[in-house]
Amino acid sequence: MPDDRLIVALDVPDAHSGLALATRIGDAVSFYKIGLGMLTGGGLALAQELKDEHGKRIFLDMKLFDIGATVEAAVRGLARFDLDFLTVHGDPHVVRAAREGASGSEMKILAVTILTSLDRADLDASLIRPGDIREIVAERAIRALEAGADGLIASPQEAKMLRALPQSKGKLIVTPGVRPAGAEIGDQKRVATPAQAIAEGADHIVVGRPVWQAADPRTAVRAVLAELP
Repeated sequence: MPDDRLIVALDVPDAHSGLALATRIGDAVSFYKIGLGMLTGGGLALAQELKDEHGKRIFLDMKLFDIGATVEAAVRGLARFDLDFLTVHGDPHVVRAAREGASGSEMKILAVTILTSLDRADLDASLIRPGDIREIVAERAIRALEAGADGLIASPQEAKMLRALPQSKGKLIVTPGVRPAGAEIGDQKRVATPAQAIAEGADHIVVGRPVWQAADPRTAVRAVLAELP
């Protein structure tokens, strides 16, 4: 049985490329992330095919943000696909609407705190209030969980802090920005290795480029799995 703590991000241009990658990886991975970049390239069709025909778990990374009624309607529609995880921004009104839209389904709503590609300079440019990123992440996490989120998306460097929050008991922590030992960090600014992320409290890690850019993705997956405690 594959270790579903590892989620492989299918950050490729279209469903055809995504299915080809998943086929190359084979039974080494049971959980895939499909993001916004593939939405117009058949992402939902790929999600359904991987789930229905190949028995994979699916994390749909849409990071939804809109007025409550629109988020609720979008999530209600996505819930019909029988997906496992869906991301929304962690603003309480968004989380509450998503939770309502997902009612009656098994789909977990995961809230984004601060994107792992951002640092304090990026937050300043976006007019986000001054303060330490960790403190802002913790505050957003608490508000999202109190609004009904099933879990959090956060940097592995904040996983330990979030796991310690009373509000996170029994909730999921999923960490992107994970890079195997020795891998390039790309555009991520707050990263950790797979072992570090799990040790710090993550339930699932998301790995993309180190797998899909590898000459042999299946071997790359095995290398990541070998790092997990």
